[in-house]
Amino acid sequence: MARHRRDDDLALDEGAVVGPSLTMLDGGAPPDGAGGGTAELAAKPGTGVEPAAKPNRAGRNLPAAIGIGVLLGAVVVTMLFAYRPSMVYLICLAVGYAIIELTLAVRATSIRPPVVPLVVGGIAMQAAAWFRGPSGLVMGLFITACAVAIWRLAEGARGYLDDLAAASLWLLYVPFLGGFVVLLTHPSDGAARVLLFAGAVVCSDTGGYAVGVLFGRHPLAPTVSKGKTWQGFGGSLATCALCGALIMRFTFHHPWWQGALFGLAIALTATLGDLGESMIKRDLGIKDMGRLLPGHGGLMDRLDSLLPCAAVSYLLLAGFLG
Repeated sequence: MARHRRDDDLALDEGAVVGPSLTMLDGGAPPDGAGGGTAELAAKPGTGVEPAAKPNRAGRNLPAAIGIGVLLGAVVVTMLFAYRPSMVYLICLAVGYAIIELTLAVRATSIRPPVVPLVVGGIAMQAAAWFRGPSGLVMGLFITACAVAIWRLAEGARGYLDDLAAASLWLLYVPFLGGFVVLLTHPSDGAARVLLFAGAVVCSDTGGYAVGVLFGRHPLAPTVSKGKTWQGFGGSLATCALCGALIMRFTFHHPWWQGALFGLAIALTATLGDLGESMIKRDLGIKDMGRLLPGHGGLMDRLDSLLPCAAVSYLLLAGFLG
């Protein structure tokens, strides 16, 4: 099966170590000491070549990223408190778009998972989770998997196993994990549960990003993403534990240590989710899953940590809060 790979650094993630030692993406200026090339030519006056722009220390368009993040947060909060069931519509929209985005991302390979049953079944799984709970979500997963396998028969045997493998991953990764956000939203205190879950993930992202940019020196998983550092991961753990402890104590009036434990679990899960998506992008030879969100990339570049954290949040809060 044909694969298109690239050895460049495919993502500058939270906690990025930005410096001359990193290879520039897409034919950018070579590192210092590499010799020759556009970088030296740009330094000479009268050559007609403009100097290459230096990447900022953040590694991405920070104002755009903050603006989009605030806008999305405002939309979620408004929907939660104005009419909580409307969150299901937003989740369905996100699930459908994310599946299409993933399917387009693998078009550079020979993999062709069937889009129609994935999108229709993925949306139906969210409705099943709302009306039937966890059992409905699992049943929807089973029915959609069967529908995908049958639908794909029409295209012949060539690449059948590869297509089904990708489709199964998409089903588990997006609509199944997304269904746990629906399950979090459903209880009478669902708005508070979703805000605790989302707030912890945001703290993981922000804390790890800030600490990693300022103090990051030692890569966490250099074979997957050179942007993650152990220092950034420590920042994620600290900010998540603090956020979880405060919200659990003052919103749900439960012991602070439950919130701290919740925050630590979310920080770990969010980091693993981010690294997992980085592995997929590295295998596909792409930097971002899409361009929907300026400063962030594609929608899946924001859902990569949210989706697995939704499942962990549901299980922990079910144990802590009932």
